[in-house]
Amino acid sequence: QVQLVESGGGLVQPGGSLRLSCAASGFTFSTYAMSWFRQAPGKERELVASITTGGGITNSADSVKGRFTISRDNAKNTLYLQMNSLKPEDTAVYHCAKDSTAWRLGVSRRLYEYDYWGQGTQVTVSS
Repeated sequence: QVQLVESGGGLVQPGGSLRLSCAASGFTFSTYAMSWFRQAPGKERELVASITTGGGITNSADSVKGRFTISRDNAKNTLYLQMNSLKPEDTAVYHCAKDSTAWRLGVSRRLYEYDYWGQGTQVTVSS
């Protein structure tokens, strides 16, 4: 069965960095676009960054542009999110998600087009 397991979250001071990982199994990882979403308490889940199957196209929310970088290693079936210059407003539970369509051209911003989600990893940015 499909499994997505995030790791790497934690407590970090403003300006610090974290690297999130998402270990994927149960499907052919290299044939699906992947994304990171986040959800803060009392807020809707929002798209953070997306990456195509081969990693050639990435997309990120305006709020994280220039600070967060999404990447993937298809040989290791792993998705990453490098987060630099973290701000208190980045505090949230971060989830990786699998696109429902194999070999999609580009990436989707629609939550309903993602069919599997990880349990999430908590990121807290505070001094």
